[in-house]
Amino acid sequence: MSVTLSSTQKQYNFFSFPTKFPEKSSLKTMIEKFYHWEKTTPNNVFLRQPYGKTWKEYTFAEVGIQARKLATWIRENFPPRTHIGLVSKNHSFWIISDLAIMMADCVSVPFFPTLNAEQLNQVLTHSDCKLLLVGKLDDWKNMKDGIPSSVKTLALPDSPAKELPQWEIVLDNVAPLQENIKPNIDDIFTIIYTSGTTGMPKGAMLTYLATAMATEVNLEFMQLNHSDNKFFSYLPLSHIAERCIVETFSIQCGGTVSFVESLDTFAQNLKDTQPTHFLAVPRIWTKFQMGILAKMPQKKLNLLLSLPIISGIVKKKIKEGLGLSQGRLVVTGAAPMPASMLSWFHKLGIRIQEVYGMTENHAAGSIMREHNIKIGTVGQPFPGVEVRIDPDNGEVQMRSPWIMLGYYKDPQKTAEVLDSEGWLHTGDMGELDSQGFLKITGRVKDTFKTTKGEFIVPAPIEWGFATNSFIEQICVTGRTLDQPVALVVLSELGLKASKAEVNASLNEICKEVNAGLANYAKIDKIIITKDAWTVDNGILTPTLKIKRNVLEDRYVKLLEKSVSNKDRVIWE
Repeated sequence: MSVTLSSTQKQYNFFSFPTKFPEKSSLKTMIEKFYHWEKTTPNNVFLRQPYGKTWKEYTFAEVGIQARKLATWIRENFPPRTHIGLVSKNHSFWIISDLAIMMADCVSVPFFPTLNAEQLNQVLTHSDCKLLLVGKLDDWKNMKDGIPSSVKTLALPDSPAKELPQWEIVLDNVAPLQENIKPNIDDIFTIIYTSGTTGMPKGAMLTYLATAMATEVNLEFMQLNHSDNKFFSYLPLSHIAERCIVETFSIQCGGTVSFVESLDTFAQNLKDTQPTHFLAVPRIWTKFQMGILAKMPQKKLNLLLSLPIISGIVKKKIKEGLGLSQGRLVVTGAAPMPASMLSWFHKLGIRIQEVYGMTENHAAGSIMREHNIKIGTVGQPFPGVEVRIDPDNGEVQMRSPWIMLGYYKDPQKTAEVLDSEGWLHTGDMGELDSQGFLKITGRVKDTFKTTKGEFIVPAPIEWGFATNSFIEQICVTGRTLDQPVALVVLSELGLKASKAEVNASLNEICKEVNAGLANYAKIDKIIITKDAWTVDNGILTPTLKIKRNVLEDRYVKLLEKSVSNKDRVIWE
């Protein structure tokens, strides 16, 4: 339904697919669904943990025993509703621990495994955690000093924290919890801290009811009505998207979750798994694209795809090589996906569906329907989601039964994003068409003004460069300049090419992009930085979003110096 909605004297562009919501009494919490599979399919494999070329498998019964032991220990040491922190890379015992926290009727507070000591101390203190479960980590040494002495700790299997109390020893003589504790569906089940593109992360409070409602209402899009549902977990489980698609979906359908062992084994682990459900952020899809083109240049690929029989063989080989030959629900999220890249993968037979959401709305805002794809948009709202566009700044605002309760201990920030009518102010800019297709055009806060006084929305300009295979990362900026410039990190293909080739290619793509821009928005310079932008050097969030303020501060002198350079493409 598309209408113009009048509210507080504003004329909003509005769309929703009205739906009948299930009765609260009919809904089951996530832990109740786990109890079902533990009882009815105890010998089915639930979790698979890789160790080199072998996989350690845990059945639903085995997962239940481990989780129930931890739940017993938690109940013996902490009262119900205690906040329990969990910091670990993705691992079987991440999900086992989360289940145990639910069984003990406590609140899970997951943290990104890339935090340093100061960052961990900040969120641990703010969240009022009394216990921290420490799992598999890459840099425990630079994290451990952030744990306050008042917080108890327990090291999970495969944790590098050997100086902490160990799971195997502490729980050795603990009896598994016998009862199936049923949480109050209105209670908070988790507090998820945002990845923090700017400032202090905020803790979104999500209830069992919100999770159950979002799942039940949108079951038709989840492709779970099969007996062989397989999930692959590598994006941080501390992030809402992975938590929903991997943990929630697998427990909903009794599927199997396989984990990645490390960055080095990612490709092989994915290939071995061949998941039916797979989520990747745009940067991962870029990596996949670069890998394919490194083996098969675009001209050769175009030729092979034009041959009827050969085309099918090539597509099958590429999908099997990536590990996506059995993909039923293949989605991208967390950041906008360039339309050109979506089209590129669709031509290979990999039909990526874009999902739009955020921590604050349970990652369930809109989705590209499998048989109703409109490239260049993030699909249409999920049933039960109301969407409107603020006429003043183009902000996307949403309302649904699965919006967060608010930010933990932060009523001021809560009031900034949740208004009195229940509308979530997403901070994203967008457009709605008459069929409800939502197009994200940028971030309200990313919009900047040049010294000429002209406003620049960087995201659409950045997407214009996405067709260039020499570019892996790009950020359009220029708050202190007359004209915007583009900071660029070269892809593997770009690094292998000669300087002359890169200069020619970037000059050409810049001409193409500028041709469609107003004079004040045309890119003046392309600056190639020496270093990649990573989580480790603080430029990317744990979910691989660019911290624009950090990037701009780091390169401010280079940006100002570039103005006097006669070349269009400048190398740091």
